Amino acid sequence: MSGEESEWLDALWFVGCIAALVVLFAAALRLRVYGAGWRRWTLRAGVIVGAIAAVLAANVAVYRHDAHLDFTREGAFTPSREAADIVRSLQEPVQLVYFYQKDNAAGRAAVTMLELLGRLNPRLSVEAVDIDRNPARAGAFGVQLYNTAVIVAATHKVQVVSTDDREVALGILRALRQRQPLVCFVTGHGEYDIDNFEFHTHFEGSHSHSHNSEGIALVQMEQHGLGRMRRAIEKLGMEARKVELRPGRPLPEDCGALIDANPRTPHLPAEADLLRAYLERGGNYMLLVEPDFVLEPRLAAVLTDAGAKVGDGVIVDPVDHYFTDEQMIAITRYSNHPVTRSQALSFYPGARPVEPMPRAGVNAVALFASSAKSYVALDRLRYREEAATVAKRSYPLAVAAEGRLAAGAPAYRMIVVGDADFASNSFFPYLANADIALAGVSWLLHEERLPTLKPPVEVLPTVTLTSAQVRWIFILTVLLLPGAVACTGLGVWLWRRH
Repeated sequence: MSGEESEWLDALWFVGCIAALVVLFAAALRLRVYGAGWRRWTLRAGVIVGAIAAVLAANVAVYRHDAHLDFTREGAFTPSREAADIVRSLQEPVQLVYFYQKDNAAGRAAVTMLELLGRLNPRLSVEAVDIDRNPARAGAFGVQLYNTAVIVAATHKVQVVSTDDREVALGILRALRQRQPLVCFVTGHGEYDIDNFEFHTHFEGSHSHSHNSEGIALVQMEQHGLGRMRRAIEKLGMEARKVELRPGRPLPEDCGALIDANPRTPHLPAEADLLRAYLERGGNYMLLVEPDFVLEPRLAAVLTDAGAKVGDGVIVDPVDHYFTDEQMIAITRYSNHPVTRSQALSFYPGARPVEPMPRAGVNAVALFASSAKSYVALDRLRYREEAATVAKRSYPLAVAAEGRLAAGAPAYRMIVVGDADFASNSFFPYLANADIALAGVSWLLHEERLPTLKPPVEVLPTVTLTSAQVRWIFILTVLLLPGAVACTGLGVWLWRRH
């Protein structure tokens, strides 16, 4: 029986026991005791004993089949859906010992969440230990901090310092890993760095502030990069490492996936040959490329042979865009692929078209595309002038391909996205951008069948408004409210004159 079916059964038991107690209470109010003398007292005693026995039996049944009821809209007292899915999917025993301080409210809340998770699967054993009352137990596990979860699986032991059930669930995934995949990030062409601050990615130009490419020749702040993505990958139990494409030196054999995010200088032909050799031996490659980047012809040929053709220009979508920027493409519909399955809204601030190029031995599909009324502008600053003369159709933004570059060669996997900013520090935590990026990495590593969980990413609270909401706020605050005040004043002035 699955964990969800068990929850429903426990809830039915709970409702049935409460209903039985209510019926017994109502019947007792109407019960008339007949007889006299010792018979009357015996009957009364029998009724009392029967009621006590029924209440005890009901309490035992409720205890064994208790139900968790959370009436808050946010589900504040219920474990997250992602953590519950991971616990339900456990196929081997896992011991979880949580060390906390009993006087700490956050620690007590975390214990409650973990105990609720433990009810979902008998393979998860949850134990809560108060460090102040049992320091020897903490010393045996090497725990020195409050709110530390020790997760023990068959071959690994992981410590997680957190009160978030999602962080603990990520620790369970790390403890269950039989190996630690290596994700390599390409360097040497001005790519996004993975060792940087994790808060902001933007460009400063002499004319404006931009998240795109206009100011890239001027200043690139050290906060730019994939620091948040690297941290998320490490929380999932993977290892992140920088590698440099260097002619004459093949890529490391242990790179489970190779990510080239936002290269700014062209590749050498010899570097394109390195990538071809990497794919021919069954490598897995992800390229995130911006609209203004010029592909080296030999690299473009490698991508085309592998199943993806990168186009020129920037996609403009007057229908499906995020906020008020028609070049910030919003995606709500996806193809049926492991990378995009069950994904929510994601957005891509400045994307170029990427067309699938399937052929014999290569399967290539478009992961998502713009609306049918979108078009490609070659000059992103004068895109409105080009709108009347260019063809309008749906343009793919990303392609996933797999196959073999040569007969008898191992199978490779490749993802090409016509935008790199969506995975950068600025946009990675928002909406489904992180889900898309991490699902792509999992697919490259052949882990798409494993439970997925996006690591929590710390972001400042923001208020996001659609273009319609911005328009109505403008109408209300700039036109209607001042207009109402002016009309009221005019009316009062006219009334006083008469």
